[in-house]
Amino acid sequence: MADQSNFPTVSQKLSAPFHHQSGFSTDALTCNPNVSRPYLYQKQTTGSSAMNGIFQNIVTPSCRASYDLSAVSSMSPVYVNAAPQEKNFVVDFLMGGVSAAVSKTAAAPIERVKLLIQNQDEMIKSGRLSEPYKGIGDCFKRTMGEEGFSSLWRGNTANVIRYFPTQALNFAFKDYFKRMFNFKKDKDGYWKWFAGNLASGGAAGASSLFFVYSLDYARTRLANDSKAAKKGGGDRQFNGLVDVYKKTYKSDGIAGLYRGFNISCVGIIVYRGLYFGMYDSIKPVLLTGSMADSFWASFALGWVITNGAGLASYPIDTVRRRMMMTSGEAVKYTGSLQCFTLILKNEGAKSLFKGAGANVLRAVAGAGVLSGYDKLQLLLLGKKY
Repeated sequence: MADQSNFPTVSQKLSAPFHHQSGFSTDALTCNPNVSRPYLYQKQTTGSSAMNGIFQNIVTPSCRASYDLSAVSSMSPVYVNAAPQEKNFVVDFLMGGVSAAVSKTAAAPIERVKLLIQNQDEMIKSGRLSEPYKGIGDCFKRTMGEEGFSSLWRGNTANVIRYFPTQALNFAFKDYFKRMFNFKKDKDGYWKWFAGNLASGGAAGASSLFFVYSLDYARTRLANDSKAAKKGGGDRQFNGLVDVYKKTYKSDGIAGLYRGFNISCVGIIVYRGLYFGMYDSIKPVLLTGSMADSFWASFALGWVITNGAGLASYPIDTVRRRMMMTSGEAVKYTGSLQCFTLILKNEGAKSLFKGAGANVLRAVAGAGVLSGYDKLQLLLLGKKY
């Protein structure tokens, strides 16, 4: 068995700073939301102090996107040679991908239902849906009845593929922006540290998102591509991932693949502000004494804060995805503000939160799957990724 002292426990993972992936994973904050976690742990060496602690980014299982790029724990020094380091980096990176694939695939049915409910009004406008869903159960029932059980995983491939470039880009951008906004809470004060955290996380998240946004767009379009209800024949709009790119580029150009990108970047900062504001206010009060080392207390706090920040920023996710749905359509929103205004005017504020219930369920499913997967890795491999 490998020495496990250099790898965080599930409790430590859950109690560390994290973000909500589903809203801006994007996979936003790759925070899925869909469940996303970086799993790379770089050991320290005598040859390069610059490598110390670079890859110690820990994210809670209930997060959907990978936008939080700050290191949140320090590991005890272990001195190894450079060659094993590179090998461990690759192994950890690939195993992190396996973990992400397992969690995303397990939660994919709930993720698709969430997206269908969230974007149903745009689907009705375009004739892709005959009548609104009555709830999560009705959406599951109708989707399986009309498209088959396997259709619940439609769009999951793009979501899994997105993990690898997102993580590689996170590591490429993380240190650059961390040095640029290198404020310490105890030295520079809370508010300066807080602002620096938002700025570095937002800049790094937006930089990574720029390169993988089209995959998130494709995932959204595939998940919402139910069989035509009013156009006869019941054919799908897209035949697969590549077909989404081809048809969108043909009708709208590159802009069609990036519709909703600006509001997505705003969403990263809004979520981080909500998360860290609640985290720093609640954790010192609740996780004290015997509760400080409690797995369930850390899990509950992480789940409540993640979903609290996610729900508060959920309207931004709705706006960006509703904008995505108009690529290739005759009528488009001129911008995120118009989209937000028209939704409020024509559908009411409640429409901005459609699918939020399924989003909470997905967070529970993802957390449970990853906790179990951690245990399995520990038994089989002697360590957790």
